[in-house]
Amino acid sequence: MPDANQSQAHPWRKPLLITEFSALAVLLVSMAWFSSRTESGAELSPAWLLIPAAASLAVFISFIGLMYLRWVVAAAAERRTRHKIVFLLLVMTLLGVWAYGIANTWISLSNA
Repeated sequence: MPDANQSQAHPWRKPLLITEFSALAVLLVSMAWFSSRTESGAELSPAWLLIPAAASLAVFISFIGLMYLRWVVAAAAERRTRHKIVFLLLVMTLLGVWAYGIANTWISLSNA
């Protein structure tokens, strides 16, 4: 029989899910809009790339928050420190890859 404490969702779960899927929708719509603009031959200002960059960051942060709830908050007290260390390494890796991708995109647009 499941524990009564685990049957109730964490209060941050629903806002994180809403943020993740809303930001994902913004990201997909902005990419479709950029695609239609470039097909028509219109010049695209690099400042417009802040929209998908912010949306992708929101997707990553909400995804990380949901992972934290699943891995660290749900872990047993004696294993929580180990889970926090592994989680911190994963977060640093994910955000580092995101920053590297954004920086490379911005540099390639600046040099073009």
